Amino acid sequence: MTVTATSVDESDPMPPQTAPPARGGRLVRLLPAAAAALSGLLLYVSFPPRTLWWLALPAFAVFGWALRGRSWKAALGLGYLFGLGFLLPLLVWTGVEVGPGPWIALVVIEAVFVALVGAGVAAVSKLPGWPVWAAALWIAGEAVRARVPFSGFPWGKVAFGQADGVFLPLAALGGTPVLGFAVVLCGFGLYEIVRLTLRARRTGTVRRAAAAVGVLSVAVPLVAAFAARSLVSDKAEAGTVTVAVIQGNVPRLGLDFNAQRRAVLDYHARETERLAADVAAGRAEHPDIVLWPENSSDIDPFTNPDARTVIDRAAKAIDAPISVGGVVDRDGELLNEQILWDPEKGPVDTYDKRQIQPFGEYLPLRSLVGAINENWTSMVSRDFSRGGEPGVFTMNGAGVGLVTCYEAAFDWAVRDTVTAGAQMISVPSNNATFGRSEMTYQQLAMSRVRAVEHSRAVTVPVTSGVSAVIMPDGEITQRTGMFVADSLVQEVPLRTSRTPATRLGILPEIALVLVAAGGLGRPVVAGVRGRRAGDVR
Repeated sequence: MTVTATSVDESDPMPPQTAPPARGGRLVRLLPAAAAALSGLLLYVSFPPRTLWWLALPAFAVFGWALRGRSWKAALGLGYLFGLGFLLPLLVWTGVEVGPGPWIALVVIEAVFVALVGAGVAAVSKLPGWPVWAAALWIAGEAVRARVPFSGFPWGKVAFGQADGVFLPLAALGGTPVLGFAVVLCGFGLYEIVRLTLRARRTGTVRRAAAAVGVLSVAVPLVAAFAARSLVSDKAEAGTVTVAVIQGNVPRLGLDFNAQRRAVLDYHARETERLAADVAAGRAEHPDIVLWPENSSDIDPFTNPDARTVIDRAAKAIDAPISVGGVVDRDGELLNEQILWDPEKGPVDTYDKRQIQPFGEYLPLRSLVGAINENWTSMVSRDFSRGGEPGVFTMNGAGVGLVTCYEAAFDWAVRDTVTAGAQMISVPSNNATFGRSEMTYQQLAMSRVRAVEHSRAVTVPVTSGVSAVIMPDGEITQRTGMFVADSLVQEVPLRTSRTPATRLGILPEIALVLVAAGGLGRPVVAGVRGRRAGDVR
């Protein structure tokens, strides 16, 4: 076998652009398209509630094969098919109550970003070290998708499928961009190893530089993940706090739960009072703080005496401060608000949700949407306003960072609470709208990643489940079922140190975007030079 040091690859075991044979030609031509769609589906299967995180690696390996050496037009189509295969099943929960229209529209738009990444990966696929450029391009695509349109939609970041995986400690090193980059790099590197192995068997030669890139693309992320485990700790640095997570449940599934506002409030007060009775009887530990979910009081307690009385009675019964999720109308603004309720003083602090959900909490392009379907405008008859400051409640001496539901998908919204002094994090959510879909498990996985990313215990109080207590290493120590009334009481560590991910913030993402731009610039410059040379001739 001959070994060469050339880094530029000139042949493949199955070159994508080779003309197919006459017999079965149509099948061969359809193979890359089928592979792209199925690899996207494979990536979806790697996400919760399944624990098949490792399927992300062959998903990107197959995607890399489908894209290698393609024209940008072909790669655009293949990338779009990958995006559809991934996002259609992943986001099906968005149509649970409103029908398939919004679900399909969302996926059609989001898959465009994946298509553009596919074109970019094809452009860099023949460069030396292409898995690095290609993985950076994927993260650049996620970065754009997390910001536009309508303030972005980060749902489906590769990192959010890795809560059970060996790469998870990398979240503490560089957040979701570094975690996602490692997974995608490993997948593309896996394909490179297979490709070079098949080529070596066919030609008897091995290109050492290319082989080294393939091996290192797999080995370095794994070694880095193992080394990053030292950044993960459950040790209490500022004492501990005993938290109670309250899940009151809702009378019925679906959008109409909003019409049952008093019942939902009563359910959460009742579960809190039941816990208080257990504490008095010695069946449960007395909590230092109590956490209710988002929308646990959609009746404004500042203007409705009945709601104030219900919450006040529950706080006095449990004799602990409660973080209450309310809908508040203040100074002409509708706010999704967390209210810190003291058992003696009543409401003493508030946090207004900053990253509100388009088409759920506010309606972009209202006149256009109304012209298409008046029912959609009636569902969001009034837009919520955004808060402006990160929320950290001081509850019995503990700094509790508030990240309300949808905000958990956004890197900045979680990090801000930690840099503002959060010693633990609470993610109050309301998933009742989405029934028994996978949405709640996907969001729970995000909270597990955030726990490791910032080395903080995370609680997830949800109206209808799944509520959970998560330790700073991402382990779920307690969880509820779905659509049951329940409470979780546990002592959790309070931590003050900051991980590299917390300290670096957006810098790892910027660095990877620059890497992607550098890789993409090389074939673009080469193409321009080639055209100029042709003009001279």
